[in-house]
Amino acid sequence: MKDINEKRVKYLYEAVQQGTVRAAADKLNVSPSAVSRQIALLEEELATTLIERHRTGVTVTEAGAVVLTYYRELRSHQEECLSKLNSLHGLQSGHINLAVGEGFVGDLMSDPLPEFNRRFPNLTLSVTTGGTNKVMRLIEEDQAHVGLVFHPPNQPSIRTQVKKRQPLCVIVVPGHPLLLLGRPVTLHEALAYPYALQDGQFGIRQLLAIVEFKERIRLSPQVTTNSIGVLTHFVRSRMGVTFLPAFVVAREVADGQLCAIAIEHPILASGEAHMITRLGRQLPEGPLMLLQHLKTWMRAFKSGGD
Repeated sequence: MKDINEKRVKYLYEAVQQGTVRAAADKLNVSPSAVSRQIALLEEELATTLIERHRTGVTVTEAGAVVLTYYRELRSHQEECLSKLNSLHGLQSGHINLAVGEGFVGDLMSDPLPEFNRRFPNLTLSVTTGGTNKVMRLIEEDQAHVGLVFHPPNQPSIRTQVKKRQPLCVIVVPGHPLLLLGRPVTLHEALAYPYALQDGQFGIRQLLAIVEFKERIRLSPQVTTNSIGVLTHFVRSRMGVTFLPAFVVAREVADGQLCAIAIEHPILASGEAHMITRLGRQLPEGPLMLLQHLKTWMRAFKSGGD
């Protein structure tokens, strides 16, 4: 067997990441035939099928997954080497990829990230937002160094660095009838009003799905969205209520635009925010410094249950 051609593996990687050969070609600025040819040559060299082609795109085979794991580890080692070289010059350069749920953005940008930038002004940062599933995939595939998610499912390849309890609350406008009760509400009391929910790719909805199963109920939201902004506007427009951890709307609560009411339910009270990395990944110096910085911030982060 010949040595693995790294250039051809990159073509394979992009085809799988982008989902189609054409999309990979656009990303690499080459023709689709060039991508197909390089993958075919790699399959010939390795004497195995690496991808399966379908009408909607390509999927990786078991052998292809092994090759992609090798490629991700190779890139990780290269990144670690460059990071060590940079550290010899006092972190004068480097780039960090952070993946977070949308609800974390306000808190991150108000304090920890600006402080980190002041300490390490020569480090650049990419922040990608997405649902729990997307963030975990970015971490698993080494497209992000550190992730922040709400209620992630157990996954052997993902390591939780630190977690903080963040119960789910019902979010209402000031003067809402639920506030007049003067106490935590039950789920059924909250569901008596029209409500908007995030879609299934988010940890909040996945936590609610557990409640649906346990309580043998079926949630029927008036609005489903992938945007927290849509949820808060839904409530502020007095269309109904929504369900979020209190920290997500802390600024709106402080401004008197929204209110967060605790819910008496053991499952909803068990919600947690997690800071995650890929298990076994050796983070470069810059991302490692950010991880330690954010761990300190998150441990001091006020829990919705505090």
